[in-house]
Amino acid sequence: MDRLIDNRWVTRIIALFLALLLFASVSFENQPATKSPAGLPLFSNYTETLTEIPVNTYYDDQNLVVSGVPQYVNVTIEGPSGVTKREGLQKEIEVYADLTQLSVGTHKVKLQYRNISEKIKVKIDPAEITVVIQEKVTKEFPVEVDFVNRDQVVEGYTIEEPVVSPRVVKITGALEEIERVAIVKAVVDLKGVTKDFTQESRVAVYDKNQNVLSVTVEPNVVEIAVPIVSPNKSVSLTLKQKGKLPDGLSLVNITPTPNQVTIFGPKDVIDEISSIEAEIDLDNIREDSTIEVKVPVPKGVFQVSPEKIEVAVDIEEEISETFSDLSIRSLGLGTQFALAFLDPEAGTLNLDVQGAPSVIEGTSPTNFDVFIDVTNLGVGEHDIDIEVKGPDNVTWALPQEKAKIRITEIEE
Repeated sequence: MDRLIDNRWVTRIIALFLALLLFASVSFENQPATKSPAGLPLFSNYTETLTEIPVNTYYDDQNLVVSGVPQYVNVTIEGPSGVTKREGLQKEIEVYADLTQLSVGTHKVKLQYRNISEKIKVKIDPAEITVVIQEKVTKEFPVEVDFVNRDQVVEGYTIEEPVVSPRVVKITGALEEIERVAIVKAVVDLKGVTKDFTQESRVAVYDKNQNVLSVTVEPNVVEIAVPIVSPNKSVSLTLKQKGKLPDGLSLVNITPTPNQVTIFGPKDVIDEISSIEAEIDLDNIREDSTIEVKVPVPKGVFQVSPEKIEVAVDIEEEISETFSDLSIRSLGLGTQFALAFLDPEAGTLNLDVQGAPSVIEGTSPTNFDVFIDVTNLGVGEHDIDIEVKGPDNVTWALPQEKAKIRITEIEE
């Protein structure tokens, strides 16, 4: 054995073997190994294709727009099995296009990679791409509303001008793309609508051929308020007086503004309405005033517009005047009968009238109709109410409430 060790060739062979073992341990550190039948480690290469690896792009994104860079690429890796499998599972590789030194224009660019062991061979598919670098432009455009299913709006209902918020959006993209912008719109579905509604809608940008453009929209969603008007018509507005002015004051005029209102509702309901009566309370009025009056909503009507009106009330200090010997006429007397007044015997009376000076001055006895209604009364004596019709905004007092009359049959 000593002679064998002392042999120079044996020593050289042992040294070579140890050197090979040391090389193997350094080159394939941390790699799993299979063993040969003799128990010696064997090492093998491993190949794996990674799909849909994202591509990062580095450029001046504040001022430039880039097109032509694929979103994903496939990457084939090859190397020692332990290292390759680990890298393949973790997918730590980054594939990128470095455009930081390129100017505006069209360029062929090789894709690069990093974050992977130097022991691994990497093949990117595609390895080279063509990119177009353009100047970034931002421009404002108004948003149009595109209604769909307009033909399915309930009969009688009208779509009024929608309100878009914000009305204008900022569109950013390559100068060439911005110049192609023809339509900026948001879509609203009208199927079956019967009342006002608000919805959010995404903004889309098209060229003149209705092709969608690859641009950035800010904001990309807008709010759209759509007014829906039901069947409607205008009707007159009348005022009913409630309460009374304080003693010594008289009403000159009441003027509603407006004197017509619009009612909204089913057609068969509003067709039956010709006017609406609102109520004005005079109890608390002491001087010329403008008061707000609520317009009542008739049964079956959805809405009245305006909901409130302004009423100008003009008043003056009251004066009195007496109109004498006003004739009392009869209504409803048959042609076969004759009528005689017993009280008042002359068939006339005096009428005390109160009102504002401006009203009284323009009033005469002919403005008053004093009458009795004898319809359906037969032969004989009757006590019957005396009725008076006169101008607005004046009051009157009768010397007596009833007239005594006699009805007789005319002899032929």
